Amino acid sequence: MEKLKPKLFSVMKTYTKEQFIKDVIAGIIVAIIALPLSIALALASGVGPEQGIYTAIVAGFLISFFGGSRVQIAGPTAAFATIVAGIVAQKGMDGLIIATVLAGIILIAMGFLHLGNLIKYIPYTITTGFTAGIAVTIAIGQIKDFLGLTYPAGTVTIETMEKAEAVVRNISTINWQALLVGIVCLAILIIFPKINKTIPPSLIAVIVGILMVKLLNMNVNTIGDLYEISNKLPSIHIPSFTLSTIREMFPDALTIAILAAIESLLSCVVADSMINSKHRSNMELIAQGIGNIGSALFGGIPATGAIARTAANIKNGGRTPIAGMVHSITLVLILVVLMPYAALIPMPCIAAILFMVAYNMCGWRNFVSLCKSSPKSDISVLVITFALTVVFDLVVAIETGILLAAVLFMKRMSDVTAVEGWRYIDEEDDPDSIHLRNVPEHTLVYEISGPMFFAAADKILKISVNDDTKCLILRMRSVNAIDATAMHSLEQLYESYEKKGIQIVLSHVNGQPMAVMQKSGFDEKIGERNFCGHIDDALDRAKEIVRA
Repeated sequence: MEKLKPKLFSVMKTYTKEQFIKDVIAGIIVAIIALPLSIALALASGVGPEQGIYTAIVAGFLISFFGGSRVQIAGPTAAFATIVAGIVAQKGMDGLIIATVLAGIILIAMGFLHLGNLIKYIPYTITTGFTAGIAVTIAIGQIKDFLGLTYPAGTVTIETMEKAEAVVRNISTINWQALLVGIVCLAILIIFPKINKTIPPSLIAVIVGILMVKLLNMNVNTIGDLYEISNKLPSIHIPSFTLSTIREMFPDALTIAILAAIESLLSCVVADSMINSKHRSNMELIAQGIGNIGSALFGGIPATGAIARTAANIKNGGRTPIAGMVHSITLVLILVVLMPYAALIPMPCIAAILFMVAYNMCGWRNFVSLCKSSPKSDISVLVITFALTVVFDLVVAIETGILLAAVLFMKRMSDVTAVEGWRYIDEEDDPDSIHLRNVPEHTLVYEISGPMFFAAADKILKISVNDDTKCLILRMRSVNAIDATAMHSLEQLYESYEKKGIQIVLSHVNGQPMAVMQKSGFDEKIGERNFCGHIDDALDRAKEIVRA
């Protein structure tokens, strides 16, 4: 069983001075990358810019310290932006704190229950669908600032569709100077990485944006025009937890927990492939829970592993959790010293950064590939999850996507589960023919293939026999699992044929079905002699029954 031990405690046994230097350098570089991203994601989430920094500091440090990955960098990510913005708009910061703390508790429980591997059971179509949907919602939410639009007082723009409608209605208020700043910053973000891969392009875009607005005296909104900037260190705030608020916020908490688990473990898998290591998924979930609780109580927002920042950490030499902790400490220094200067950052520059975040996370190539190559049922799950994320919200999208995927999966399993009688034809090339098996008189043989579960349970009851049948053999070598509903149908079949004087014989019952039969007492009803390990043994048993 996987150890519940932070990676930090394991790697320190062989830690060297040379690696410490590499970790410090990587941590500082990642902090510089994280600064504009944390501010931008905080604004997209409907909170103040400093709260994005708080998240990267508190959650980033705790998740690195307790985490199950050597190189994971945690902080605010785009995946949470839309759901956090909705919670803040409707329930305020106290509602967000309660939801995030509850999500942290759920994540810790998942880790202690060793549910880290269960995340893999969420279909790829669902994660691709809602990730692309989140990217679209982020992009739509940034159009206003990118174009410098002005909305009439009282305009409600909480939901994505409301934001899109407001853009269309107020497109005539476009600020051409803001658009120019946005285009220049977006061009830098696209072109600069091709010229220089060392300096973060977002940092260059921020500097150029500030210089354009100040030197050219442009009429463009900056962060300081719309938000109050604070360079104070985060302080603890515990809201009032009541049963009613917990019940009200639990669905949002569950969504945050699932998203955090998926994003963090996906980031760990990507990181493992880059450094040839193996993370501890359950310890990572516990760390994510601790980090989110800490972030919420110190004024931050939900956090999870960030793939881009984790990759940057690896590329710059980070190989232990020390790099993630240095990243958080560096951000503390930046918060205290440089945070007042964040007020100068133009809003179109923030919008341009978030456009790039949305593009990088949308995975449109994977989306198109799935639409071209997948079965129609998978395409429907993908498109519906995507559409619901954009039109409604993430909670509805994930719930509907998982439910639809589960129903379609059950339909597929039901389709491949078959209960068929042997074909009594005399052909030498038929392995089930009478030529190769001597089936006694008054005996029928049915072969069951595939899992026996509730969606296929009715097929068991459709087994038919002749008037002179004395023995029914059920060959179960291809049945690897059986559930309670199918077991009940099997018991009904037995009771029905027992009244007619027909004995059921089971051939080659596998481990899991046998365990279920023993637990339900079905093995005692059938009798030990009527469980046969091979079809030939079952046919010999049928001869005995017919003679008797």
